[in-house]
Amino acid sequence: MMDIINKRRSVRKFSNKKVEEDKLILILKAAMQAPSAVNQQPWEFIIVQNEEKIIQLANTNSYTKFSQKASAIVVVLLKNLDLKAERFAPQDLGASIQNLLLETVNQGLGATWMGIYPDEDRILYVRKALSIDQAVTPFALVAVGYPEREDLNKYIDRFNKDRIRFIK
Repeated sequence: MMDIINKRRSVRKFSNKKVEEDKLILILKAAMQAPSAVNQQPWEFIIVQNEEKIIQLANTNSYTKFSQKASAIVVVLLKNLDLKAERFAPQDLGASIQNLLLETVNQGLGATWMGIYPDEDRILYVRKALSIDQAVTPFALVAVGYPEREDLNKYIDRFNKDRIRFIK
């Protein structure tokens, strides 16, 4: 597992190879295995593979432009109804997205998490672009594809013992 964690990087350059549907399903299975407060599972997903829609989503803001070359964009949605612990839903979705990102590496893919929530302009843009109803809120976009170069998911040691405190 540490091998996958160590290789995970934000990949912003993708090859033209299309991601297979079974791999997209596997990364969403991983996303849905995430822990959530009182098991509320506040997530839904849209997989966008249509090139015109991908380009439209890439124009959400200046930080999402690179994603126009992605094979797919996973739109992570926050369910707005029937939440048992609403204030913890963003944490739940963060855990879900991290699982998704780790499974992309496991599948030989690359990905980058692009924040949408809580920025109202970004939420509205994605909502309009995909005709998303009010039952869910666009939370994040995740660009997914085969990395342009194999070395993009390389290990970089980020451990810093100075950021750890022990209380004994």
